[in-house]
Amino acid sequence: MGVVNFIIENILTQASVTIALIAMLGLILQKKSTGQVISGSLKTMLGFMVLSAGSSIIVGSLIYFGHIFTEGFHMQGIIPSIEAINGQAMNELGLGRDIALTFLAIFVFNIIIARFTKWKYIFLTGQAILWMATMTTVFGYFAGLRGLALILVGGFIGGVFAVAMPAIAQPFVRKITGMDDIALGHFCTVGYVFEAGVAKLVGGKGDKKKSVEDLKLPAQFEFLQDTYLSLMVVMTPLYIITAAFAGEEFASTLSGDTHYLMFAFLQSIQFVVGVYVLLAGVRLLLGEIVPAFRGIAMRLVPNAKPALDCPVLFPFSPNAVIVGFITTTIGSIIAMFVLPVFGLAMILPGMLTAFFAGGTAGIFGNLTGGIRGAIIGGIVHGFFITLLPALLVTTFNSMGFVNATATDVDTVTAALLYAWLIGPLLKAF
Repeated sequence: MGVVNFIIENILTQASVTIALIAMLGLILQKKSTGQVISGSLKTMLGFMVLSAGSSIIVGSLIYFGHIFTEGFHMQGIIPSIEAINGQAMNELGLGRDIALTFLAIFVFNIIIARFTKWKYIFLTGQAILWMATMTTVFGYFAGLRGLALILVGGFIGGVFAVAMPAIAQPFVRKITGMDDIALGHFCTVGYVFEAGVAKLVGGKGDKKKSVEDLKLPAQFEFLQDTYLSLMVVMTPLYIITAAFAGEEFASTLSGDTHYLMFAFLQSIQFVVGVYVLLAGVRLLLGEIVPAFRGIAMRLVPNAKPALDCPVLFPFSPNAVIVGFITTTIGSIIAMFVLPVFGLAMILPGMLTAFFAGGTAGIFGNLTGGIRGAIIGGIVHGFFITLLPALLVTTFNSMGFVNATATDVDTVTAALLYAWLIGPLLKAF
């Protein structure tokens, strides 16, 4: 048991190591030379770690922005955090071992389902699987499941989500990327497909459907065709104005010896740097993981596709990412004020979710509805991904997770299925 726990806690939870080992397996199955196996495995790990480094830079900048945003506009409410729920479940309920084993079970069920069904997707976003394992374990525990039953039921449900969500997204991913070699492995897929549907209804049709990527700007603004410069033009005033609203007294507590407005400016540039690093990591990762994965596809799971984290789509429609981030944030703010009117909790906008999930949803919206679809669909998407966590607050309160809820609409959907369907059925029997 000690060896199993070590593997789960120190290898499978390290996404870069897991993906490198999977790439190594694929290359070995293709009978590549020792040098090719080592090179491909290490480059895969390097690509993922560069991607993760970019994500970390973005996260650090957005955490700062979240603080000044909340202070500047005097917002009080619940900030969705699956990390907090995970910590409380492990420390107060003693579910750490069960969550770890459910994590492993999800991965095993994923492979089994992919092997014997037409859903040939291997979900490789380890952190997302961990959050799904947390949700299924917590809700299974409060539904009365214990021990092996808790792990197997949670693992099966998580495994189904791990293949079903990439399968649902794949028709869109195929059109976005122009290929069928990779899939989307991110548990916000319900929201992406929701935006795509809204965008198709309200967006441009036929020749009138103009893509965000095809915008033609006047000569003096052609520099905005560069993804990073256009992102800088959007983010810099957003950060500086928000810091000004937060005020010097508060913002200076975050900026140290640097003037608070200059610090806001530097953080906005840091955000753009993070995007640059992230996209560089994506390109490096895709260059290695796709060829390596053919070995697994040929031997273990015929025709398998790697389901990768949402940033893998960013290079294919970078302007739509910016539109999706902004419109999802707007929709989340609208929902924050509207939902309490109907007796639901006030959910504060999560900037990390708005960027990663909102940006990806923007790509889907732009695909099906062009510029108009991406804008309107993005606002509706922001409302939608705020509504679902709000519906969970009462349930979490009854479990002892006071003023808590989760992000990632697929994991929230799994929790709602437990709360409204699976839990009552289990208690009935």
